Amino acid sequence: MAKVVVTGRIPEAALEKLRAEHEVDAWDGEQSISREELLAKVPGADALVTLLTERVDAELLEAAGPQLKVVSNVAVGYDNIVVADCTARGVRATNTPGVLTEATADIAFGLILMATRRLGEGERLIRSGTPWKWGMFFLLGSSLQGKTLGVVGMGGIGQATARRAKAFGMEVVYQSRSEIDPAIAAELGARRVELDELLAISDVVSLHCPYGPSTHHLIGAEQLAAMKPEAYLVNTARGPIVDEAALAQALREGVFAGAGLDVFEKEPAVHPELLELENVALVPHLGSSTVETRTAMAVLASENTLAVLRGEDPVTPVN
Repeated sequence: MAKVVVTGRIPEAALEKLRAEHEVDAWDGEQSISREELLAKVPGADALVTLLTERVDAELLEAAGPQLKVVSNVAVGYDNIVVADCTARGVRATNTPGVLTEATADIAFGLILMATRRLGEGERLIRSGTPWKWGMFFLLGSSLQGKTLGVVGMGGIGQATARRAKAFGMEVVYQSRSEIDPAIAAELGARRVELDELLAISDVVSLHCPYGPSTHHLIGAEQLAAMKPEAYLVNTARGPIVDEAALAQALREGVFAGAGLDVFEKEPAVHPELLELENVALVPHLGSSTVETRTAMAVLASENTLAVLRGEDPVTPVN
């Protein structure tokens, strides 16, 4: 039996799959494991099942030892893993794409509605006990029908978000490294454009691109200034894709209408100026947070782990 170290709490269904074949040492603390505790826990592990809160780098791999075969990340993103360090040591790295597509697209579109219809402002007003009365100009928002959604990163989640936008009567443009399947483009009525054109013509910009050096602060002061004054920005991808300080300043100065954020640049911290603004909807990284989705993610990570330990290829490899 191999030793599998699980670095955070995951659904029992996934743990049961692992325990059926191997010894499992699972962190069960309410809070994320600290770096010191993590380094102390991994020695002798043949496999690591990690969450996006744990950084997997040369130091951690060295602490685990040369017998380590696989790191299975319970997330579609893997910016917490230094893949080159894994590859250099012959360690397979895996992620969990696909299973969280619909749940994350739901959150993206939920944030679009929150921002454009000012739902967060209305909810805060009610909870604060502030007196209010219906009126023709009370908390006016913006409709979506006939408007343009600009999707940055047209992978599975971007396509699922675009599909929801089409149901709301929106036009779709997208920016991506390559053209999407022509049949999907036809289904969505989606047109590929460059980022500068997308920013200029979109009424809502929704970010779904992977995070890495090429997308760090992809959206900064210059890009925000290129958006329509009545436009909205939504980010359910990764926080550092947006320059949060520039975003706060642009929202404060009314450069564009509003934003919705599920992820943050220095998560879990949020730029303090954003907390003071009414024209931004903020939720705490809820993209995949349904019982069904989180279970499916953890089970897929377990299946990746078991495959590698059997000497097989993982289901969803990164390297």
